[in-house]
Amino acid sequence: MCLKEMGSAIAGWRVEILATDLSQEVIEKSRAGLYSQFEVQRGLPIQMLVKYFKQVGEFWQVNPDIRAMIAHRQLNLLHDFSHLGVFDVIFCRNVLIYFDQDTKINIFNRLAKASEPDGFLALGAAETVVGLTDVFKPLPERRGLYRPNVACSAPTKMPAPKTVVMAGL
Repeated sequence: MCLKEMGSAIAGWRVEILATDLSQEVIEKSRAGLYSQFEVQRGLPIQMLVKYFKQVGEFWQVNPDIRAMIAHRQLNLLHDFSHLGVFDVIFCRNVLIYFDQDTKINIFNRLAKASEPDGFLALGAAETVVGLTDVFKPLPERRGLYRPNVACSAPTKMPAPKTVVMAGL
């Protein structure tokens, strides 16, 4: 929706959105784009709701053109995901809280390898890289937002970069 709102400002960009989750059930829910009143009221401006959703019974469904912008894949962060390529933005929100410290460090290291040097990593409110690894550095003015630390030992080269967004569902 935000990308649609940007309109001509991103004309010519190749945008790919990859939504991932461990749960196939969550992936199917995302594909359907069907949300309860409670879910759409949690931070979605009413103007966006009216513009990009239609009411289906007691639920709200994301318009087909928005749903068509998103590819869905099942993904286990404990497994190799280097085959997905390199990302400009990675949303890994409210997932890492379930892992121990060593596993978090391993995942952060692999996320750094999957990030463009000028990319971003967005974490959930209860998550941080601080004190765990220096492969990402926090943006002080943006809580939960990090940039790859290019001063760290360079991650191994990944396949050719794409303009994509990887998001945990």
